[in-house]
Amino acid sequence: MIFILFISFAIETLAVEVPTSIRAERAIASVEPALKKELSNLGLKYGAPVFIRIFKDPGVLEVWVESADGTFIAFKSYDICTFSGNLGPKLKQGDNQSPEGFYFVNAGRLNPWSSYHLSFNLGYPNKYDRVHGRTGDALMVHGNCVSIGCYAMTDAYMNEIYALGVAALKAGQPFFRVHIFPFRLESATLAKYNAHQWHFFWLNLKEGYDYFNSHKRPPNTEVFNRNYVFGP
Repeated sequence: MIFILFISFAIETLAVEVPTSIRAERAIASVEPALKKELSNLGLKYGAPVFIRIFKDPGVLEVWVESADGTFIAFKSYDICTFSGNLGPKLKQGDNQSPEGFYFVNAGRLNPWSSYHLSFNLGYPNKYDRVHGRTGDALMVHGNCVSIGCYAMTDAYMNEIYALGVAALKAGQPFFRVHIFPFRLESATLAKYNAHQWHFFWLNLKEGYDYFNSHKRPPNTEVFNRNYVFGP
């Protein structure tokens, strides 16, 4: 009995306190039944860990969900309503550029009271950005379909993305990763940008892109010698 109580307590402590609002609760309730059914049809569970990839070109946000064998399965792709700037990373405050790189979202980065329906903060600048002297803040994925450096979705799409993230965090995922790329970093595509000013930066991003494609699990991401490095 003591062992069972200990396990029960341990499971409860895995769950995190997730900020909420009436708006967020209503948004989640409006999409939760359909999401549960769609996930079940794919053999996936609502509340399982999630992973997000964003591609500026063609303007898509992908949500991947962890399966029973530990690999991540593509669940849904959402058209991005709008983002700011061009291909390439964000460099400084006020450049109206949406970031590229490797970010993560924990419960503290959720904003259920957002002026842009619902949002979560990407955590820009991350360690890599800071090492390179990049500045800026409040870079989000949010609703309301307007952007000044953020990735803006329709409110309907944001309801689903937000609900999936909240469910995963409540179930014990400490944070979900968000990987942002200029485009799909296949070798043939990247070769077309050999002369681009961000070609070497994108080669570094490609290492993380390839890791996920090979392992179907997002890599742990660190920074060493001013570059991203990746591992289990």
